[in-house]
Amino acid sequence: MEIITTIINGLSLGGIYAMIALGYTMVYGIAKMLNFAHGDIIMAGAYAIFVFFNMTGHPVIAIVCAIVICVIIGVSIEKLAYKPLRGASPLAVLITAIGMSYLLQSLAQIIFGSAPKMVIMGDLGVTTIGSLRIQNYTLITLVCAIIVMVALTLFVKFTNTGRAMTAVSEDKGAAQLMGINVNKIISITFAIGSSLAALAGLFYLLKAPSVIPTLGAMPGIKAFTAAVIGGIGSIPGAMVGGFLLGIIECIVNALPGISPYVDAIEFAILIIILLVRPTGILGKVRREKV
Repeated sequence: MEIITTIINGLSLGGIYAMIALGYTMVYGIAKMLNFAHGDIIMAGAYAIFVFFNMTGHPVIAIVCAIVICVIIGVSIEKLAYKPLRGASPLAVLITAIGMSYLLQSLAQIIFGSAPKMVIMGDLGVTTIGSLRIQNYTLITLVCAIIVMVALTLFVKFTNTGRAMTAVSEDKGAAQLMGINVNKIISITFAIGSSLAALAGLFYLLKAPSVIPTLGAMPGIKAFTAAVIGGIGSIPGAMVGGFLLGIIECIVNALPGISPYVDAIEFAILIIILLVRPTGILGKVRREKV
């Protein structure tokens, strides 16, 4: 039963990684850039939940407000920092993204201080199935992550906006010639990714009810790792990579002899996968036009 609990916990953690990884992979697939400030939007969402939950005492209102604030932050970053760099070298965009990450962390520290802020949203209890005991927040996280990922997949496949996203990711110039507003599509992509980051912030608070300015740093890096393992630019790949990384992390943490080295093991697996399959598990080889 212990191994089943570990796998369920891994799937739940992997669902969080997958939601964050979807933001990375969508932005890369459409805008061809790596938004390393994405992890810090998780932190912004967690602080927004902290503020609005203390103001209203109502978790649903706090979550909705956090999503709205994260969308505003994500779209603003795209408009102010990334849009002027369209056509610039990838290195310039990468440095800007890293700068935005540190800027968000510094602003959070100025506003809220460096001490952890507790966000107690209530005890969700435990589900018992025979001798199996699972925390309800784990099940809620897993179910919500699956629902979000299925909804996003259907959105991309069956809506006009989703098909426009696919067209822009395949050939931005051709999509523009066909009347697609590329700037609008990129903004929508940032909005969706930022809303998923806000949800990830909520699930992190359910798991560990405190927030600090660097909350999103390591989850952001691990989610980026999940996106690369699954295949950067692939939505199904982000899901597979997220769940795989979550299961590996929970299994390693359950083994006392190697649990202190969990981060090293995860990044070693990333290196091995990239050596064997550079495009990731579900990534596709793209031919660059000359």
